[in-house]
Amino acid sequence: MKIGNIDFGSKPLFLAPMEDVTDIGFRKLCKRYGAAMVYTEFVSADAIIRSIPSTLAKMHVNDDERPVGIQIYGREVEPMVEAAKIVESFHPDIIDINFGCPVKKVAGKGAGAGLLRDIPKMLEITKAVVKAVNTPVTAKTRLGWDMNDLVITTLAEQLQDCGIQSLTIHGRTRSQMYTGEADWTLIGEVKRNPRIHIPIIGNGDITTPERANLAFENYGVDAVMIGRATFGRPWFFKECRDYIDTVQGAAQVLPAPLTIDDKIDILEEQLRINVERIDEYRGILHTRRHLAASPIFKCIPNFRQTRIALLRAETTEDVLRILEECRSILKGLQVENQ
Repeated sequence: MKIGNIDFGSKPLFLAPMEDVTDIGFRKLCKRYGAAMVYTEFVSADAIIRSIPSTLAKMHVNDDERPVGIQIYGREVEPMVEAAKIVESFHPDIIDINFGCPVKKVAGKGAGAGLLRDIPKMLEITKAVVKAVNTPVTAKTRLGWDMNDLVITTLAEQLQDCGIQSLTIHGRTRSQMYTGEADWTLIGEVKRNPRIHIPIIGNGDITTPERANLAFENYGVDAVMIGRATFGRPWFFKECRDYIDTVQGAAQVLPAPLTIDDKIDILEEQLRINVERIDEYRGILHTRRHLAASPIFKCIPNFRQTRIALLRAETTEDVLRILEECRSILKGLQVENQ
């Protein structure tokens, strides 16, 4: 699969852009453990133009996380064009346009998934951004505004005609937000459309390696984008990659799974990267939502209190102490179950 001149190989896995989640520390680890493509947190075109420091900081990328995309959102043509030109100066490999964010503060103001209610403007923005930059432009959207307005099969062709070089489709409507189950049938229909020649990337409810493999097998997508399932486990990409390669016969040797020690070490490294990159207070803030959400801790008895302690920890020393306590408990449970 290729976007522009970037070759991602067969059945690549992408990290979804997520606000307050996909910072550099997390992206680097996801890349190391098998993500073929990572994205920054999505950024507002208006904030980019106003040079808001926190927004500009989100757009800094490192060479060791490439290929990397910067995702922008907005509701008017001129600000989106101006923002895209500024984004290009940060040298991303891809500029992605967000037409899928369902939250009220974005969609309610006519940006993100809000543009599913104004397709002509969505297409106008897309054409203008593609024309304004040399970087490959891609887009991400949903099936439609609601179940009475499932426009994606037609919209995919229209966006392709605007010049985008790939399209990511989340298998829900805006009205569904993140509830219910993602419906991949229309994603598959878009991919099977003989008039579609750009890569189609599927997104939604990829919570297990088996589901990642089925997305390729059942719906024929060119890539799978994974979001919430990565919280607290950047190694999820390795688990999916290993499973897919084994099932497809691409793995010559059965890959060794990561141990509890490996996973705790990864979480501790994520903490250290963020603390060194920003400062102790904000580095912990960036990391502890991942720590509290990590599925490896779910089998710890009465983990709720430990989770609260993680969320309240204010020093690196305190976080590391809690993680080491969890390591000891998990290894003890592992011995008991042998």
